[in-house]
Amino acid sequence: MRSGMDPQDARKLMVRRLTETGYVSSPRVAKAMELVERHLFLPSAMQDEAYMDTPLHIGEGQTISAPHMVAMMAEALDLRSGQKVLEVGGGSGYHAAVMAELVKPDGKVISVERLPTLADRARASLRATGYDSWVEVIVGDGSKGLPERAPFDRISIAAAAPYVPEPLQQQLLDGGKLLIPVGGKFYQELILVTRKRDSYVQKDLGGCVFVPLIGEYGFKA
Repeated sequence: MRSGMDPQDARKLMVRRLTETGYVSSPRVAKAMELVERHLFLPSAMQDEAYMDTPLHIGEGQTISAPHMVAMMAEALDLRSGQKVLEVGGGSGYHAAVMAELVKPDGKVISVERLPTLADRARASLRATGYDSWVEVIVGDGSKGLPERAPFDRISIAAAAPYVPEPLQQQLLDGGKLLIPVGGKFYQELILVTRKRDSYVQKDLGGCVFVPLIGEYGFKA
C-alpha cells in the first residue's frame, strides 16, 4: 500500500485496478478481495507492499500469490456458498481466506501445507482475521490430496506440478472443478479441469509462474 494509506482504501484501490484490467469481473470476487486483509497475512516488515499487484516472499522459499492471480483463480473456480474446497499449497493462508469469503457461511476450505512453520503462521493469521471458522490448515503432502475428506466441490492448487495428479482428479465430485499450474519449475500453464462422471475435461487459461509442488505426485524435493 502507499505509505500512510489506510489499508481499507488500499484494498479498494487494488480491486478497482483489478476490475479495470479485467482480472475481476464478478461482484462477489471483488467484494471478497476487498474484505480480506492481505497485509495481515504478511510479515510486519512487508505490510507496506501488501496491496501491490505482485507476489511476495513469505519465507521458506515460498510466496504469497499476486492479487491478480488470486482473483483469476477465484473467478475460474466459480466458488459458491456451501461448497467444500481443498486447497493445496496453503502458504500464508491469504488465498484460503479469499475462498472462504466466497463459500461461507456454510462452506469449508481445507488447506494442505507441507511446511509446518508456514502452516502455523497461516493458522495464526486466519485466527486473527476470523477466517479460522471456515478454514482448516493441515500439514501434509498435498500432491496426494486428502482422500479421507473427499469428495470436494473444488480443488485449488497454488503450486506448479509436472502433470495433473490423478489422485486429485479422483477426489472431485461429478461436476467439480480443479485448478492447477502445470509445466516446468519456472513456467507453467494454468489448467482448469472439470469432472464429467469418469472423464476430465481440461481448459488452458494461460501462462503463469508458481513455486513447485513438492510431493509424491509433484516434483521431488
